[in-house]
Amino acid sequence: MAKLDEAVLSADRIGRHEPRLAQPSATRRRGRLYVLDGLRLGAALMVVAYHYTAIGAAPWNKPASDVFPEVSRFTGYGYLGVQLFFVISGFVICMSAWGRPLKAFFVSRVVRLYPAYWVAVIATTVTLAVIPGERQRLAWHDVLTNLTMLQEPLGVRPVDAVYWTLFAELRFYLLFAVLVWVGLTYQRVILFCCVWGAATILLAPAEPGPLRTLVMPEYSWFFIAGMAFYLMYRFRPNLLLFGIVGVSFCASLAPSIEKFRHIPRIGEQESWPVVAILAVIFGLMSLIATGKLSGVQWKWLPVAGALTYPLYLLHEFIGWEIIGHFAPRGIDPWVLVGATTAGMLVLSYLVYKLVETPLSRYLKSRLS
Repeated sequence: MAKLDEAVLSADRIGRHEPRLAQPSATRRRGRLYVLDGLRLGAALMVVAYHYTAIGAAPWNKPASDVFPEVSRFTGYGYLGVQLFFVISGFVICMSAWGRPLKAFFVSRVVRLYPAYWVAVIATTVTLAVIPGERQRLAWHDVLTNLTMLQEPLGVRPVDAVYWTLFAELRFYLLFAVLVWVGLTYQRVILFCCVWGAATILLAPAEPGPLRTLVMPEYSWFFIAGMAFYLMYRFRPNLLLFGIVGVSFCASLAPSIEKFRHIPRIGEQESWPVVAILAVIFGLMSLIATGKLSGVQWKWLPVAGALTYPLYLLHEFIGWEIIGHFAPRGIDPWVLVGATTAGMLVLSYLVYKLVETPLSRYLKSRLS
């Protein structure tokens, strides 16, 4: 732990000539945060429930909210699992990049994102080709473009609609890479949060353009809050950090509710649960940041966390194709959704064990 403290002090000395905030002393928290793994899987399952039981008419030949009229009143808010992902991402990226050079940050993001993503692109493309359905498979050159993960800025349709969040993550990594390049310190992360927040406020009402796309005012507050939560965890909670989190929570409500209101049929429901769910998300992250949940050490949670990314990438279009294939055969909708979800979890585990782990290890050794 002495090495950790020494590294933190060393990093701070790099920026000792910059205007300084009061520097909190580093806490002695270490080890894996198991509860974050469970929270990630919970976020993924929220999105899965949203796609299978709340939206999407094609798999059932009628709106999913008609098939599950009661449960869709709750799962219709499952899209907020993405917002939870973004808060966790702000926390985890800040944690994993601390004290590491820019090259190591770049390598860690490549080996984390691309192996499972490549498998998902190929698996989804093959599924759409083999199982007849309403979704057209893309031309082979568009599939190749998808393999770069840059299809959105290049104006190419994604193989699966859920990939839009990956472009949001890439934009966050691009912004954060500047901070990694100059060196992470407590003061610099605070400044980064404040500058990004100010840019968000200025660009939120602007017309779409490159700068607004980079700042992404619809989602920036969640990444900002995640970074502030990590500073609480690494150092200690204080009024400034809680202020950043509070502003982020309040500022995130308007775009989150606006998105909810544009969801067909679901957006006709009450919007107050959006506020309640976001409050729960921020409340749970506050407990994690202040060490209240560090005692959660269930050994299955890291495996659950490992399933999250492939499950998110694989579940939507492949799941819809499976449901659409078997729904006309009179299978009970609950059984079909349960079996499809279980199948997606098994497939995610296989991708994690047989592809993601060895390929990530190979890429890391070559890129490093």
